[in-house]
Amino acid sequence: MNYEGIVYRPPSEARSLILQVTIGCAHNSCTFCTMYKDKRFRIRSREEIFADLQEAASVYGELPIRIFLADGDALVLSTKKLLEILDEIRRLFPYAKRVTAYATASDVLRKPVKDLQKLKDAGLEMVYMGAESGCEQVLDHIRKGVTAEQMILAGSRLKESGIQLSLTLISGIGGRRYLREHAIDSAALVSRMKPEYLGFLTLMLEPGAQIMDEIRSGSMELLKPHEVVEEMRLFLEHVDAEGTVFRANHASNYILLKGTLNRDIPQMLKYLKQIEEERGYRPESMRGL
Repeated sequence: MNYEGIVYRPPSEARSLILQVTIGCAHNSCTFCTMYKDKRFRIRSREEIFADLQEAASVYGELPIRIFLADGDALVLSTKKLLEILDEIRRLFPYAKRVTAYATASDVLRKPVKDLQKLKDAGLEMVYMGAESGCEQVLDHIRKGVTAEQMILAGSRLKESGIQLSLTLISGIGGRRYLREHAIDSAALVSRMKPEYLGFLTLMLEPGAQIMDEIRSGSMELLKPHEVVEEMRLFLEHVDAEGTVFRANHASNYILLKGTLNRDIPQMLKYLKQIEEERGYRPESMRGL
């Protein structure tokens, strides 16, 4: 199979077959992100995609694999083209366990619920959406391109269609200035969306990220580990999303947390207090490993 550029995929798709249906990200303007800056966005042709599927099927066709549609926002494709891809996957990989993809809120909102339901029926089980924050000032600051209300509407459409949602937030994305607003507004966002899964990363920046200019100038101050813990405490104290599977155990995190909302919030808050008292943060040198 062909793959253009560096491979990016969710941690839970580590053992999945990665099928590149787009090159790069259609938005590609977020100031904290450098993932697709080396790629010029384009949608791959049907012939390219089907050739990769044929090649992969000769190796994996009878295995119960997972398949992830890359790059940054596979749902930018038309419903017709996505259905063709999903039909071919179902034909060539009869034992595939699931198909998932990255999606932006804008991608979802461009599709009516009936189209999303067709994608669900054709085998698209879950999408990963990077919300980053529920705070409007932060979303505007990082040039996310959507509002919190638009993300909530997108989540509602996914829920109505039956497609599961794995939502991502980023600790520290608002810097010290918006620590409280980011935590509480993100809790409000999750409380209204109630995604099936919620992942928390912690901000890690590559040298080429636009936001680095603000950090160098001092106009944005990154959070210290104890402030990341404070932000997480505020989030957990304000969120209400019964049944959402919660994970903050990404390689970027200073602290490792996991549980199910709301059931495990008291235990997680207790653990955060212990971490603060013991200063038991993951060393900077170990983040990302």
